[in-house]
Amino acid sequence: MQAWRVHENGEPGAVMRREEVEPPTPGDGQVLLRVRAANVNFPDALLCRGHYQVRPPLPFTPGVEVCAETEDGRRVITTAALPHGGFAEYTLADAAGLLPAPEALDDAEAAALHIGYQTGWFGLHRRAHLQEGETLLVHAAAGGVGSAAVQLGKAAGATVIGVVGGQEKAAVARALGCDLVIDRRSEDVVAAVKAATGGRGADVIYDPVGGEAYQQSAKCVAFEGRIVIVGFASGTVPAPALNHALVKNYSILGLHWGLYAAKDPASIARCHETLTAYAAKGIVKPLIGERVPFALAADAVQRVADGTTTGRLVVLPEGAHA
Repeated sequence: MQAWRVHENGEPGAVMRREEVEPPTPGDGQVLLRVRAANVNFPDALLCRGHYQVRPPLPFTPGVEVCAETEDGRRVITTAALPHGGFAEYTLADAAGLLPAPEALDDAEAAALHIGYQTGWFGLHRRAHLQEGETLLVHAAAGGVGSAAVQLGKAAGATVIGVVGGQEKAAVARALGCDLVIDRRSEDVVAAVKAATGGRGADVIYDPVGGEAYQQSAKCVAFEGRIVIVGFASGTVPAPALNHALVKNYSILGLHWGLYAAKDPASIARCHETLTAYAAKGIVKPLIGERVPFALAADAVQRVADGTTTGRLVVLPEGAHA
């Protein structure tokens, strides 16, 4: 089968190689899946660089999120079992982690539903307890993770402020339903949030960026607000000033969604039922920025690593038309 593999750590565009390999053999509790579509996530870039919290043995195939088909013909979504990731014709996954792909979504959309929307749901509801009528600020609102949070925030009845970089992404964020869009390249984020909220600030801030975005968040979070830390796409891990959190009465909440698979797997299944119902009603629909031919997978991961993409890039196997 064809697979993209990494033999040494580095930038995705330099270290991902397309190779002919044997299909992987399932281990205990695993199943072999035929990949229908593989979503590109920022962790795929971190895996290539060797900077992710999980470091699979070399060589490995990246691609942590797939829509795939079981040997008995079921269409499922899941996270791939590394080192046999989803940028290949076949991948492995834990049988217990398979979820039915929503019928309302095509393969590319289904592949992009799992990690981003589960992360958004757990971040906004389980961690931050977002309430109807509150103000939600989403950093990188036109990206794969941010766009999911925007849709889920609107579904929860929140007023959603999206922060983006550039006019093209601003247009995308508006189309997603943001009530206010702030272009960080040309506007003062903190001042704009304060102006939009009458000086109060945002009740919940969803931050997959870190770095300067976190510094802005701490300056415009409301009394008893909650900052949800989702990731560090900027490459800079901030060091929060806890004395500042103390005097302003706000919470800093970490979210590692993958931990729920070990600590509370039933909660993932319940969330999937909710997301499937949302998809059926058209409340959520993954934003697919591009459906990428298999031959261009390495380039797609590099572009996500560089932060130049909008929505999700989804890699399709040869002959797929999802």
